[in-house]
Amino acid sequence: MLKEFREFAIKGNALDLAVGVIIGAAFGKIVESVVNDLIMPIVASLVGKPDFSDIMIPLSAVPAGTAATYAAYKEAGVNFIGIGSFVTILFNFLILAWIVFLIVKAVNGMKRAPAPVEAAPPPPEDVLLLREIRDALKAR
Repeated sequence: MLKEFREFAIKGNALDLAVGVIIGAAFGKIVESVVNDLIMPIVASLVGKPDFSDIMIPLSAVPAGTAATYAAYKEAGVNFIGIGSFVTILFNFLILAWIVFLIVKAVNGMKRAPAPVEAAPPPPEDVLLLREIRDALKAR
């Protein structure tokens, strides 16, 4: 069983998957930073709200004196729909999906088209004649 596991772990597919997961985790942090530090401030300046995480719709009564922030609502036990958090995560996803699309497109463009396989030359005339004789003898 240990030998089978070793063969599985050393196989290229398992190793490629592990590397992909590690790079994907690091890449996710980069995308999150791009969204939170570069894109969202621009969008927030257009909308006029500096932090999207505080855009919420309360579904239950909000205790008096509770600040209208995500953390304060969570601490007070208020049920709410966190639209701002969803929008931020949606931006993260869209940017990540777009970058992955561009990478896959670039890799597919770099792949070389397989060389066309040349058709085998037709057999010589004497071979065809010998096949006909063989087939005629089999038919007897």
